[in-house]
Formats: sequence, C-alpha cells, structure tokens
Amino acid sequence: MSTLEINDLSFSYDGGTEPIFEHVSFRLDTDWRLGFTGRNGRGKTTFLKLLLGEYEYSGTIRCTMPFVYYPFPVENESEWVCDIVSERLGDENMWRFRKELSALGVSEDAIYRPYNTLSGGEQTKVQTAILFSRENCFYLLDEPTNHLDRAARETLGKYLARKKGFILVSHDRALLDACTDHTLSVNKTDIAIQKGSFSLWQENKAQRDAFEAAENEKLKKEITRLQTAAARTAGWSRQAEASKNGTRNSGLRPDRGFIGHKSAKMMQRAKSIAQRRETAISEKEALLKNIETAEALKLTPLPFKSHMLAELRDLQVCYDGNPIFAPVSFSICQGDKIHLYGENGAGKTSIFKLLCGEELSYSGNLYVAKDLVVSCLPQGTQGLHGTLQDFLKANALNETLFYTILRKLDFSREQFLCRLENCSAGQKKKVQLARCLCTPAHLYILDEPLNYMDVWSRIQLENLFRDTEAALLFAEHDAAFCENAATQTVYLQK
Repeated sequence: MSTLEINDLSFSYDGGTEPIFEHVSFRLDTDWRLGFTGRNGRGKTTFLKLLLGEYEYSGTIRCTMPFVYYPFPVENESEWVCDIVSERLGDENMWRFRKELSALGVSEDAIYRPYNTLSGGEQTKVQTAILFSRENCFYLLDEPTNHLDRAARETLGKYLARKKGFILVSHDRALLDACTDHTLSVNKTDIAIQKGSFSLWQENKAQRDAFEAAENEKLKKEITRLQTAAARTAGWSRQAEASKNGTRNSGLRPDRGFIGHKSAKMMQRAKSIAQRRETAISEKEALLKNIETAEALKLTPLPFKSHMLAELRDLQVCYDGNPIFAPVSFSICQGDKIHLYGENGAGKTSIFKLLCGEELSYSGNLYVAKDLVVSCLPQGTQGLHGTLQDFLKANALNETLFYTILRKLDFSREQFLCRLENCSAGQKKKVQLARCLCTPAHLYILDEPLNYMDVWSRIQLENLFRDTEAALLFAEHDAAFCENAATQTVYLQK
C-alpha cells in the first residue's frame, strides 16, 4: 500500500494578500476513496495542481504513484474520440477504454464521433473513462458532476464506488455519500481527514461546532466572573494594605505584620484568579476557528399586477424544423418555485432563453405577461474578466446590495480586489448569482445554479428558495436541493 505524505506545505499566489496553505501536514493511503470538500476559493483545485507539480511551493509532497487529473484539455475538439484515446493511452489500451466507457453507460458509438459533437455529460464520461484506463495511478477528479444530469450522477457514483485510490472534489452530497470512504476538508485554519462518508463528516462537524459554541458561551461567563472576582480581591488587598498606616483602634497600634500578610494573601489570590482568567481566554481563543457561517440570503421581487406571469401550452422548441422535446405545458404564477427537470440535452436552457426574450423557433402557445421583468442566471461562467467594480458598472447593479450578497456567500474583503479571471469557478458562479439576486425582477430564472457552488452556499440557496415569495423557475440535478426547494416539478422529455 502506497501513501501520500504532505509535510509543512505552504503556498500563496504571487501578489496574493493571504496564503492559500500554511504549514499543512497530513498523510493518507492511496487506496482510499477521498471526498474533498471546502468553501469556494479555499484552494481545492490549487491543492490538486500542487500535487501535479504545476506550482512552486515550500514543504514536501511525497507519493510513489503518479497522479492523473480530470479534466484535461482537449486541444482539437473536432478530433475524433478514438484518436484522442489513442494519443492518451495508445492503441493497445483501447480495449480497456471501451470497458470503462461501457461501465459509465456510454454507447460505443461515441468513440467514432468528433469530441465536440458529444454532450457535456458524454465528454465528462469519456474523460473519466480515459482517466481510469490508466493503471497504478492516483486519480484526481475536479468537480466531474457539473455537466451531468441526475441519472448520470447516479451512474458515476456507482462507478466510482467500485474504484479505489482517488480524490474527488465535489459539492454533490449524494455523490460523495455514494462513493467515498474518507473526507478531506479544507477548513478555515487547517486541512483535516476523517474516515467515513460526507454525511458522517457533516454530522460530526455540526456536533463539534455546537460543542465549541457551548464551550465558548461557558468560558465567556467564566471569564466575566473571574474578572469581577479578581477586581474585588485586588480591592480588598489594597484596602488592607492601606490600613497598616491607619489610626489606633481602642488605643492599640495596628498589627502591621498581620495586615501585611493578609494583604499579600489577598494579592496572591487575585493573581491566581487573573491567571485562571488568562487560561480561560486562551481556551476560548482556540474555539470557533473552523466554524463556517452562512447568513440567510434574501430576495424581494418586484410587485406585479396579475397573478399569472407566463404560460406554455403544448410548446416545443425547434431547431432546423425539428422539435427537441415532447410538447410541454405549465404556467408560472407569483410565488411558484418550479423545477424544470430533464436529462442533458432535453431543452431546458432553450425554454429559459425563450422566456428571457430570445427569439427561437417554436410550435404551440407561449404567453408572457406584458411588462414582465425577468432576471436570469446562466449555466456557465465564461467571459467574466476585469474587477468587481467593472462588473458592477457594466450591469448597473446596486453596489451595497451586491457586495452584501457576496459577503454572505463567503467572499472575503480581500477577494473583492481580485480580478474575475483569477477567481475560482465557484467564486465566479457566486458573482453571477449575486448579480441575478440583486437585479429587481418579477420572475427569476436560474439555469443549474449549484454548478461549482460549495455545500454551505447550496444550503443558503435552498433556504432562500424555500422561504422567498418570489417566482422561480430553475433547472438543477442535485436531488436533495430540488426535493427541498421546489413546489412543483415539470418533466421535459426528449
């Protein structure tokens, strides 16, 4: 059995205001199935890049097995899949690739197609099959679920559960529970490893956080009590010391030795109490350092004159005259939270584009209320560049509200100064989400809002969807999120 040993690892980006990792040390076995979790921007992808040797760092990383990484760049996307496999694995390993691809539920026909004609989910599975066709490696998977529908995620979970020796970066709770046996977490102050599933890690973290919060409250009260006792005892000592030079009592001179001894004992007691107080303060400072905060998000929609906002009746979007999904009918009213469910390529994004005013060919009936204002969150984060101030101006956003939402989504004030092209995918998604939420609208349309988002932000968004009175239409593949957030599900069939 091989091990991966990290010793005194430190790393920061050039020009960065804070280190990404500082004196990190841990050890893991390379046959573990590790789920890798943490807030966006904490350095999960950076850590995988450090393992690959792409950045310079201080400290040591030791592993006798080579690392292989998903996703890898495909330079010529018009190249056929079989040629990409041959370049990556050699013709002699094509049989192994076919076996892995079949286990992922992909037809062998995909091998003889140009890569860019595959759906995002098919591309993910092809790359995963190439990855696991290489033997005796330690596999690094960086968020493979972002283009997978629910069925494909279940298939991937069963597939990975039969493998061993990988680190899986994912925020999909169901996937992590399905295939991991250890959890590696990037916390505020350290990196920790725990045996068991993600849900077990989350439960243990919640218990630990609750215990630390209770201890913190107990120590706060103890510190206040000790502070009062120390001040009272020191006062008594000063009074006793002052009485040494006082007047005679019934004609007798005060016993200065006795009074001085009593004063010294009182002062010693005051010092002892002060020392106990300092110890309590030290213990208190060690608490709550890794507690994650997730303040509630709020969404206040614009008022609208009518209850119904939009209605689709037997609608089909068409490309080149051909419908891409079976006729669909549903209405969107104020307060609705509608989950539009369909597998990859079913046409969910096309319906969103249509409702947002984009001109697409369709059959059936579409009604959109006059003067309806729609705020849309796109699926991807491509094209984001420049500073947050540039983004604010380009989108004419309320600066205070925009920054407030980002702070609630765990953006630090230092990250406000970063250029968007240097942000993680999760941070870019949060910028797009903040823009969507702080845009006044009657209807909010969100296309896979959880892509790249950490678990805490997912829970924030889930609670927002459940509690808001705004009308929402969204597509998402996270089963737990959809079950808790939607009031209605509309099924879209290819």
